[in-house]
Amino acid sequence: MTAPAGFPLPDLTTSLPRLPFAADPETVTEAAALRTAEPGDIFHRLLRDQESPTTLLLARHVLAAFLPEPSEPSPSDAADVTGTADDIAERVGRVRGELAEDVGRLRDNAAETHEAVVRQRAPLALLGGCWLDTVSQPATQPSVVVNRLFGQHFRLLGAGQPERGQLRRRRRRLEDLGVYLPEIETADFLHRAEARPLTQWHACFHLALSRLPAAFLPEVVGVHFAMLALGVDDLLTGAPAALPEAELRETLAEYLEFTRSSPTGAEDRRRLLAAVTLVLRLEREHVAMLTEFAAWHAGLSPDARVAAIVARHAPFAGRQHRGVRIGRQRLTDWFAPSSGELDLPAFMREFRASPQLRPTADGSCRFLKSIKFGGPMFGIFDEREAAAFAAWAASVAAGDPPDPDLAPCTVGDGRAAVWGAALAGSAPQDIVTVPAGPTALDDDREFFHRLVNIEHHPHLLPHARERAEAGLAEAEELFVHGADGRHTDASWFDYTPESLLERVDRIYWDKLVDPYEPLTEIPDRDEVVFGQKTFALGSLIDGTWAYRIGNLGRRHREADTMLFSIYADEMGRGDLAKNHITIIHQVLASMSVHLPHIRQDAFLDQDELPDHLYGFSIHQISLALFPDSLYNEILGYNLGIEMFGLGRMRLHEIQKLRRHHFDISYEEAHLSIDNLSAGHARQSADIIVGHLDGVRRDAGPEAVQREWRRIWRGYASFAHFVEHELVQQIRTPQPATADLVI
Repeated sequence: MTAPAGFPLPDLTTSLPRLPFAADPETVTEAAALRTAEPGDIFHRLLRDQESPTTLLLARHVLAAFLPEPSEPSPSDAADVTGTADDIAERVGRVRGELAEDVGRLRDNAAETHEAVVRQRAPLALLGGCWLDTVSQPATQPSVVVNRLFGQHFRLLGAGQPERGQLRRRRRRLEDLGVYLPEIETADFLHRAEARPLTQWHACFHLALSRLPAAFLPEVVGVHFAMLALGVDDLLTGAPAALPEAELRETLAEYLEFTRSSPTGAEDRRRLLAAVTLVLRLEREHVAMLTEFAAWHAGLSPDARVAAIVARHAPFAGRQHRGVRIGRQRLTDWFAPSSGELDLPAFMREFRASPQLRPTADGSCRFLKSIKFGGPMFGIFDEREAAAFAAWAASVAAGDPPDPDLAPCTVGDGRAAVWGAALAGSAPQDIVTVPAGPTALDDDREFFHRLVNIEHHPHLLPHARERAEAGLAEAEELFVHGADGRHTDASWFDYTPESLLERVDRIYWDKLVDPYEPLTEIPDRDEVVFGQKTFALGSLIDGTWAYRIGNLGRRHREADTMLFSIYADEMGRGDLAKNHITIIHQVLASMSVHLPHIRQDAFLDQDELPDHLYGFSIHQISLALFPDSLYNEILGYNLGIEMFGLGRMRLHEIQKLRRHHFDISYEEAHLSIDNLSAGHARQSADIIVGHLDGVRRDAGPEAVQREWRRIWRGYASFAHFVEHELVQQIRTPQPATADLVI
């Protein structure tokens, strides 16, 4: 059999192959049922459940509702798929000019109305850039365009300093305008943002794209350019552009140039243009809704403002109000009627005439006193709502007539219904059903290949979880025997910050540095090449264990930012020359080892890398797929792998490679960047200490020990693959010792 040819560098990939999305029958049914769910439910599912196959299938349905299917090119783009970056930028620029005028008028509204508009836009503003969250992954690196996008993504997140990132800057700008919202992943975020259904549907599209960026790379490129070049959120809040338009246009032009030599280039350009067209449509649609919303809000009477507040809070009213009566009914019965719906106009009429609104001698009323400090309803309404109640009470006291029209807000509902119907009717032809239960994956090579392409194999997520858990469980045998490791010491110890740092120092000096002596004999060329091949598969997925850590909804811990920064370093922070996946391919090429990309089917047939080494890489990818439920284990694994880059082994490899005139850049990069003084090894220990310090503050010392055991399991799972001689020794029965006879 002829070995498949390696893929050339630089990697000019513009799209991954169109493949089916495989799922078991239960997942297919669950995802299909969610097509008729409310947009808020879909939003929360996409945002907060990032480890389930159902979420990936749901994302596919959402994208099918918004984007034309491959066989159905967008009519406006079908005639021309040869547009240049300047053509696209000019088109987007024209729409930006239109929207800038509309947004300018929105900013001219009274402060209260402008605040309401900004609040309505907030879910989209605070999602900004989420489509880049996992665009960098094993299936896409080291693509040139992916590196460009990832470099911009890292900067948008603050380049390791979240306070400088786009998300925090936007949140501060919202707060300057009076809009205070919880973190986007919290259960009441959409409620607090008062998000209309249309806003929720648009947010669902962006989140769905963020779940499948490898499968929809041309769409990611188009959405990224169009959203940032339009800059609606910056226009609305008066903030500077997140990235210069010239830089965005340069990335777009580079991508389009790559499509000229791609066998799928015409289709990729069509898909990109369809995504740009969709963004222009969505942003026009949303700005039009904001304009209508502003007019509705500005025209609200005091009665209508209070009615909207009552409607928002009524679902949360408890039985503690059973003694309060409004008209002939108890307040509890108003808010929990047998019909299931609050009769808001009737309630407002009775509330107006109730004793609670009757003026008191001090110019207030019983209701206003009840919502102030010391009153039974203090803390229910925020300052903005309390001010609306005060204005309404004054209006009632002045004898102003009631508002006869208290119809609820329906702004944008017509367009929202269109998107809801599109999702309900979505039936992507590329979703295929595979048998439930155990899958024939005895072949580790095949399993690894599918995990790399996990977006198309969501049915394997439960199997990946099983492999990860099995590897972690097996590794605990090193809790007893780990001190005898050559490169690691996974033996158990009780955690304190001091004990962890002391263990790290001892491993560094006793295992990695002090034993080092230069080699006196250098193996021959073939032996050196074979040794490098045994490491190569792990190197080809360098950083994978952390590639999902920085996703939206996972940035509230300092440890998240630090670990994501380590991943960014492994990927060169967008600089191809520093990207470790690029470097390892260059090293292998210096040995005349040319491999297909691990995402390609051809990789299944390569005969350069030994089959028995796939378990290590499978364990690493399996951990990476569960950054929520296996977070602690990832922290421990990260410590193990970052320390492994130091000392004796790395120095010996450099000596061997140098003797045979092979590329040493991969070894040198790790020896430098992983240093224990301030590099990844020290950062990895600091991440654990910081994380457990937060656990102690939030949950107490007993929780620290529980979390610590899981962290050390993660470290041991790395050691378990590295110390294969020790593991074999542990598992080999020792011969019985004969009794000594004198």
